[in-house]
Order: sequence, then structure tokens, then C-alpha cells
Amino acid sequence: MPAALDLDQLKTFVAIAETGSFTRAADRVAKTQSAVSMQMRRLEERIGKPIFSREGRGSRLSEDGERLLSYARRLLRLNDETLTAFADAELVGRVRLGTPDDYADRFLPEILARFAASNSRAEVTVVCAPTPTLVEAMRLGELDVAIITHVREKGPSEIIRREPLLWVGSQRHAAHEVDPLPVALGRPTCDWRRAALDGLEAAGRRHRLLYVSWNSTAVGAAVLAGLAVSVLPESALRPGMRVLGEREGLPPLPMVDIGLLRGREKPSVVVEALTGHIVSSLDNLSSAPWSTME
Repeated sequence: MPAALDLDQLKTFVAIAETGSFTRAADRVAKTQSAVSMQMRRLEERIGKPIFSREGRGSRLSEDGERLLSYARRLLRLNDETLTAFADAELVGRVRLGTPDDYADRFLPEILARFAASNSRAEVTVVCAPTPTLVEAMRLGELDVAIITHVREKGPSEIIRREPLLWVGSQRHAAHEVDPLPVALGRPTCDWRRAALDGLEAAGRRHRLLYVSWNSTAVGAAVLAGLAVSVLPESALRPGMRVLGEREGLPPLPMVDIGLLRGREKPSVVVEALTGHIVSSLDNLSSAPWSTME
């Protein structure tokens, strides 16, 4: 019978993939860089295939490494869930979680309910803010974990969900028939706004920016009132909204990658527990993209 995989090696492997660096991964798992390299050599020997490939002065996950990453995360989550299920005492402590309000309505109820079921004594502080604000808060150490819209230019994150970005309007109104098209979008730094406006420009669809807000509730209110159309990821659709598309003269939109940011410091047990529930609740990927390693 083949020997079992070493969970400690898998934990180090996942840390490398998430931090994009052997050096930073060594800090996260509290090992020397040479120990991390040795663990990865042994893991490659156990798998029987190379899990990293050289790229210039750095390394990246190979195709087999990408496949292994998905299994490794699942094995580690199952291990954590098993230990939590048989723990004699609930976890205590504080977790600072950040998320855009676009995702809060859809994902937080399930995440918090699952976490509280086994850790009712833990304190969770939730900060709702746009992705750029959350990225900066993570950099300053003001949050322990954050759910963000992944944008490559804003830095690496662990992509845990992928879904389509959609044009939306009101089921009871026809703002999409108005010329020029009235739109409600986020502020100029919003990537969904850029995708929407670039698409309309490329399609030659006349439009005017009618409402601007960071707050998805405000944008949604304009849509539901029939005053404008907007763009939202599939998970952020609300009752009363209608999905619009090419039949209504609207251009196609890109996919949305939802990412996870973890603090640079070694996470506490309670932070790891909440992070595991976040990934379990949001994960809809069969495989994960590679990260560039130092």
C-alpha cells in the first residue's frame, strides 16, 4: 500500500503557493528555508512528479503542482475539521475579517453560522469595505483575513471562487431600453466599472453614468428602482433583479475571481479555523492557478 501523504509537507506546500515565495512560506510555517526546500523535495519524491518548474530566477507550480494544490487544501481542511469536531473545548480569541459588502450579504451568513456552531465563544469583527481598502488594511496588519475581488495588478491572493460578472436591471422596469443607457457603478478605481464602461465603449452603446457609489446597497437601490442598470457578480444578485445580456444590446463581461488574503504573521488557531470555513463555503474551483515563487 502506498505511504500516506505528510500533512506537514502539504501545509508547507500550500504556504508556498499562497505566499508566492519559499522565503515567506518559511516564515509562515516557522521553519528555515532549507527545511522548506527539503520538505518539498521529499513531497516531490512521494508524488513521483515535479511540483515546481523553474521560471527565470524563480519557480512556479507545475501542472502537477496545480493539481496537488487543490487536493492539499482539501486534505488540510478535512484534518482541521476533524480535530475541531473532537476538540474538548471551543476555540476562543478574536478574528478580524474584511469583505466588500457585495459579498457580505451572500457569503457571511453561511460562513459565520458554520464558524459559530463550533466556536461560539470566539469574537469575529467584520469590516465591510472596497477591495483596495481591504488590501491596504491587510498590509498594515489591521485585518487577519480578507475576502476580496482578485485583481492581479493589486498583488497576489488565493483565488477560491470564480463566477461571471453580469449586467443587471430591474424585473419591473426597462432601464436597458433607455438611450443613452443609464448606469450605476462604483468609483473610478473599481475594476467592474472599468470592465462595464470599456465594454460599452467597444460595443458603441451610448451611455451615461447616473449613479456612483462604493456601496453595493446604494447601487442596487438604483437598479431595483428602475433608474439604471449595473454590473454584479452572480453571487450578488438580489430578488427583483433581472440578468441582461447581448439580447438587450449589452456587451459580454469578464469573469470575477474572488480571492482570499491572509495576514503575514503566523495565524492563531481561531483565525485558521475561520479561514477554513471561508474557503469551504466559497470554494467552487476544481483546480487553482499557479503562483510565481521567489
